[in-house]
Amino acid sequence: PGWVHLFGELQGIEGIKTKRQMEILPYTVGKHQTFEKEAGNPFATGNLSAFAGGLDAKIGVTSDLTLDLTINPDFGQVEADPSEVNLTAFETFFTEKRPFFIEGKNITNFQITGGDGSFSRDNLFYSRRIGRAPHHYPDTGDDEYVDIPTSTNIIAAAKLTGKTRNGWSIGLLESITSKETAEIDFLGNRRHETVEPFTNYFALRLQKDYRQGDTRIGGMFNATNRNIQDAEVDFLHRSAYTGGIDFFHTWKNKTYYISVNTVFSHVRGSKEAILETQQSSLRYFQRPDADHVSLDPDRTSLTGHGGTIALGKDGKGHFRYSGGITWRSPGLELNDMGYLRAADRSMQWTWLGYTVWKPFAVFRSIYLNVNQYQGWDFGGAHIFNGGNINFYTQFKNYWGLNYGIEREFEAASNDLLRGGPAFMYPGGWNQWFGIHTDGRKKIYFSFNGSFYWGDDQSIRTKQFGAGVTVHPNNALSISLYPSMSWNKRQLQYVDTIDYNNESRYILASIDQKTFAVTIRLDFSITPDLTIQFYGQPFISAGKYVDFKRITNPKADLFNDRFHIYSGSEISYDVDEELYSFDEDTDGIFDYTVEQPNFNFLQFRSNLVLRWEYKPGSTLYLVWSQERTGTDSIGDFSFGNDFRDLFAVKPHNVFLIKFTYRFNI
Repeated sequence: PGWVHLFGELQGIEGIKTKRQMEILPYTVGKHQTFEKEAGNPFATGNLSAFAGGLDAKIGVTSDLTLDLTINPDFGQVEADPSEVNLTAFETFFTEKRPFFIEGKNITNFQITGGDGSFSRDNLFYSRRIGRAPHHYPDTGDDEYVDIPTSTNIIAAAKLTGKTRNGWSIGLLESITSKETAEIDFLGNRRHETVEPFTNYFALRLQKDYRQGDTRIGGMFNATNRNIQDAEVDFLHRSAYTGGIDFFHTWKNKTYYISVNTVFSHVRGSKEAILETQQSSLRYFQRPDADHVSLDPDRTSLTGHGGTIALGKDGKGHFRYSGGITWRSPGLELNDMGYLRAADRSMQWTWLGYTVWKPFAVFRSIYLNVNQYQGWDFGGAHIFNGGNINFYTQFKNYWGLNYGIEREFEAASNDLLRGGPAFMYPGGWNQWFGIHTDGRKKIYFSFNGSFYWGDDQSIRTKQFGAGVTVHPNNALSISLYPSMSWNKRQLQYVDTIDYNNESRYILASIDQKTFAVTIRLDFSITPDLTIQFYGQPFISAGKYVDFKRITNPKADLFNDRFHIYSGSEISYDVDEELYSFDEDTDGIFDYTVEQPNFNFLQFRSNLVLRWEYKPGSTLYLVWSQERTGTDSIGDFSFGNDFRDLFAVKPHNVFLIKFTYRFNI
């Protein structure tokens, strides 16, 4: 049951005048980097120093609305993203950690589909787009070296957020980012190449509450405009406009609800830009069996739509349920300012939950869930179909336990062949579990795991993670979270080769092992002086064997959908690290692919000392380190890989940041 209605009411306060507060926080930052010196590379000198300054401001426009401003912001004290090896066709979603964009993000949020599935990340506004890494990387030849910025500089940004007394939620954001260039050196001769154009980002989110919040109506509009003047970045959209409207209504004392939203997108650009959009991993218009879409190289714009309709019961009684549909049209494109994992798909789902919140026996509460879902592309092909049962229980001693089992059925995969025909991918069984101790205690433990067994031995994965958090006292917290995963699958994409005017989709079996440890420390020496540490060593190795080409992607039997190259059809050149294929066994190699084995080693850490020497004014001392190593052996060796990782010369960043607060 809800608990907000149990809150008390504070009455009788009168005569307090509203004060419009203004805070201005200029900053200066000094940064020194050390890294491996590279012979012949004029940019890799082994060290680099820089100084910068900027301004943050917070203005109370009214008692309900706050204006945040930033000029040339610096986020050097922000924690690094976790390491990963992404072997899928889809972009990884990273959470926002920069303070300017975190504050008020609940107002600028426009999530298209709720829940925790693959649709749930889709959003009209994804603030990580602002200040992202440049889109373009220059092509270089022998004896050429490149100096390229790791992120796009935010010249300035302004954000107005708040909720008025009459129920209006307002979120307005405006930001401009600079044109970024890479400097290229060839035997002492320098040239510059644009890697990111000057860009303007605009977002407006409005929402109005009615019936004391039981009914909400809102909308959002976003605009991305790029000043593209160089051919190198003409593959980007010149303009991108997205928006949507949403409606939420609950009745019978918040027992039942209906939620509806719809979104649109319209992008414009050169023929090259829109062709790349059509061929991107979000939609693959070039698929030879996709009759419901067409690849048009002359297009200069693309329009799409999406949305969600959900109806359910979320109160009163032990049972909860919901059902709905969600869709993303083939032309939907949100990724200039939002996040969209994939277009050209729709989904139907139902959920039934049963909750026991009254303690009995050894249980404090029990949550039981049953889910069913299935999806189609806009051509009517089934692209996923399944269901699961899961539960979570908390015991009277505040320990917790969860378990789930899921069945996925065979369905068409539109992305496995990266623009090739749909492939009938086998179904499988997924199981997961977790257990944790009482989080209120000074020592907290957790352990979780998951397993996936694909039909026809198509996939075998397992993952385990354990965590321990120690709170010796109120000032210190230490946590350690190691994890290990094993990934074996028969169909890992390698390359697409043109042979005799036909496409050869080359795949292989992969055996991948990944180990990581996340370490955190928070120490409050005094209320004004704190130390934070984040570190993550990460090791992943993948070995490719049993190379195969797709022959009949929709054959009835799994093994009839591909042909495994025999010893007489494939040869490996150790020196060149190249596989050569003789498809017709005439003794002449027909095509080649690079050996795809990998070892990826990375360590990222942030150590931050923060001293608030006077209220609102802060001194930061930051040490960030990254070590990254790669190899093409493919074998996982815990001891050797760890030694190799810490034998890599680190890239260190030492930063001193000074802010001073003027309260006007």
